[in-house]
Amino acid sequence: MTLPALVFNHLRRLTDGVGLFEHADGDVPRPEHAYCTDDAARALILTCRVADPELDDLLERYLSVVSAAVEPDGRCHNRLGLDARWQDEAGSGDWWGRAVWGLGVAAAVGPEWARERALAGFLTLLRERSPWRRAMAYAALGAAELPHLRPARELLVDATGVVAGRELPTAADKPEWRWPEPILRYDNARLPEALLAAGTALSRPDLHAAGLAQLGFLLETQLLDGHLSVTPVGGRGPGERGPAFDQQPIEVAGIAEACGRAWALTGDPVWQDGVRAAWAWFAGDNDSNIAMYDSNTGAGYDGLLADGRNFNRGAESTLAALTTLHQARTAGVDECPQPSPTTRTSN
Repeated sequence: MTLPALVFNHLRRLTDGVGLFEHADGDVPRPEHAYCTDDAARALILTCRVADPELDDLLERYLSVVSAAVEPDGRCHNRLGLDARWQDEAGSGDWWGRAVWGLGVAAAVGPEWARERALAGFLTLLRERSPWRRAMAYAALGAAELPHLRPARELLVDATGVVAGRELPTAADKPEWRWPEPILRYDNARLPEALLAAGTALSRPDLHAAGLAQLGFLLETQLLDGHLSVTPVGGRGPGERGPAFDQQPIEVAGIAEACGRAWALTGDPVWQDGVRAAWAWFAGDNDSNIAMYDSNTGAGYDGLLADGRNFNRGAESTLAALTTLHQARTAGVDECPQPSPTTRTSN
């Protein structure tokens, strides 16, 4: 679904001839921090889903970074320097999972010229497995795009065991804590989203049920007085409620996409309301009552603070805002809810 060209202005500003700069000082890119596969994969997913030929130059840039990160054994690099050389050892952390996801989306729904190239990298990455729950959740979201391929189905089976399984019981475990971890950590909604995607790809209603239950618990835990009050960077455990900071835009984008998938699957308006709440968080209906999205440039602010917001507008937060906007349009919710009279647009 096409978005107005102006919303990609900041993304273009962050992108040069090599890739997508990770950080910004305000809205000015910080080249000294260079690039990462994490962000390129997120950007690849977004540009493929938006499906606007005017973004093909950006899409090709992101596809090039993610494809180049893939090693023949299935591991993946993350840190790319200004000289276009990899600065790290290849591994299977979160960036590996996001690379699987990005290349899976590109191979399934990207433009025709990108699909074969993306598929080659995707199949290579499927030779690897990660011990990390979120890395496997991201990979499952990519594999679910191509469930007719045997390697993708095999990864989905492996991933669901990692994503759904519980860690060793701790004193924090309580009957009402319906979550596979002792605390909520980061990018939490990707866990139930992966179960929903795998349930569809593998025709397993039990995974749908588990994903919906997890997502329902997550919304219940992160809604406060009608708005999202999401898990802060330090995590959130049983019994911990109320505003806490810093809140990260990727947490909100994950909720938007998981709820969008649940709504498409069930038609239940509660999930459509979840998408609406996610976009409202960016529009200013949040714990600090401040907009986290710059509608003039398409930039997202890096974190919600108790007294305002992080003024920097880097790649991760900008992609989170644009992803949520795209999901809001896809789910048919208001593009930009009316802010309250006290919503601030500046610190």
